[in-house]
Amino acid sequence: MKIDIINTKITHFKGDMIIVNLFEGVRRPGGSTGSVDKALNGKITELIRKGEFSGKLGETLIIHTFNKIKADRVMIVGLGKKDYFDIEKIRKAAGVAIKRADKVHVKKIATIVHGAGIGGIAPEQAAQALIEGTLLALYEFCYYKESVEKHITHFSVAEIDRNKIARLKQGIAYGRILAQGQNIARDFINEPANNLTPLKLASRLKKTVKNLGISKLVQLRILKEKNLEKLKMNALLSVAKGSDNKPAFIVLKYKNANRPLICLIGKTVTFDSGGISLKPASGMSRMKGDMSGGAAVIGAFLSLVRTRAKVNIMAIIPAVENMPSGAASRPGDIVRARNGKSIEIISTDAEGRMTLADALCYAESKGAETIIDIATLTGGCVVALGDIAAAVMGNDQRLIDLLLSTTAKTGEKMWQLPLFSEYSDQIKSDVADVKNSGGRKASSITAGLFLETFVSKARWIHIDMAGKEMSDKAKFFTPKGGTGYGTRTLVEFIREIT
Repeated sequence: MKIDIINTKITHFKGDMIIVNLFEGVRRPGGSTGSVDKALNGKITELIRKGEFSGKLGETLIIHTFNKIKADRVMIVGLGKKDYFDIEKIRKAAGVAIKRADKVHVKKIATIVHGAGIGGIAPEQAAQALIEGTLLALYEFCYYKESVEKHITHFSVAEIDRNKIARLKQGIAYGRILAQGQNIARDFINEPANNLTPLKLASRLKKTVKNLGISKLVQLRILKEKNLEKLKMNALLSVAKGSDNKPAFIVLKYKNANRPLICLIGKTVTFDSGGISLKPASGMSRMKGDMSGGAAVIGAFLSLVRTRAKVNIMAIIPAVENMPSGAASRPGDIVRARNGKSIEIISTDAEGRMTLADALCYAESKGAETIIDIATLTGGCVVALGDIAAAVMGNDQRLIDLLLSTTAKTGEKMWQLPLFSEYSDQIKSDVADVKNSGGRKASSITAGLFLETFVSKARWIHIDMAGKEMSDKAKFFTPKGGTGYGTRTLVEFIREIT
């Protein structure tokens, strides 16, 4: 789909449809919507008076223009109540509007920038959110379908004020890269596990870097089983040993500033059966999404490179498959992580933290001063926070506060959980330094405390995104399936701390 900016009134656009907006409770539209209303002889005002449109967030109404303006149809999209309007509402309104437009098979569309006028949002931020919502809503995982219909071919952003054009272009370009990064993450999540084993993931990531034209900017290293044995990553290897599909420890580096090294780590279990601690069969197909933390890290890293961010960053994708077999780890086994700490395996379904333990040790050994890990780690996170918010824990409160403030911009909700020392008793082992599960009580917190034992010096944040990685139904700009949650937040957060 071609995206451009046109310096003209929305009423002058010649095409299949124009998109304008309305806040909830407005009785007589103003601005660009008012201009369209006037050109249509007050038709929008009449429909509001008759109760056919109220402006609730995500509400849409399509009107045929009958040649009163150059576009064939007008769509009005609701922005909700003005007092509660923010950047996330722009994404949601844009997502709903483009999906509705796609359903009526239009090809050439123009829209105003929601929120850049009376909404009070800075033009570049509003344009960024508009494009993010649009491209994220149009996403579809269709690689295994024989035929897919694509309707919209041309998407224009209309702006009459020439002084805003440069800022709008900036926002559109940045928003496009962020949305594409999240959609790349979605592709990885939605890919079936038979076609995305750890080594296949590594190969596909290498091709993605090449296809994006950033190979010369990125150092990519793939550590295979023998390398991991030499590095004594026995915690990670204990997860991988039950599968015929060998692990791949993928390290990506990008340096565009002489600054302290930041490391992103994403849990990447390409399929999680639970191992010997086998999961219930019901819903197990969703376990292809247990690599969603890694997918978010991939999408964020690629976006940072594509925007030429001034960062010194390393991304670690510790890819494994967790399967039951005669070679698989057993509950009661003891292994040593890369730093020599012994771990009693209580549950082989508490596998993600095992892979992250070695990844955290590796990151510090490479000089990372700030580490952020993101993982679909615990069912307890879903119980506590549902499918709306991720849990955040860490050892640096200022860093956590900055992350939480960043989510106000991205709309990806997070909530801090406490790493109270009293909970550490639950992961004390009688036979090893630590055990990999503290039981049901405060399970998300004890998982965080387990990870903290593998961080010695770095500032560290842990994001438990369990329950946010896949959606059971489409809503606003989120399709059914892999969400790519966390991708945009990681990008914005890294840019804030560098």
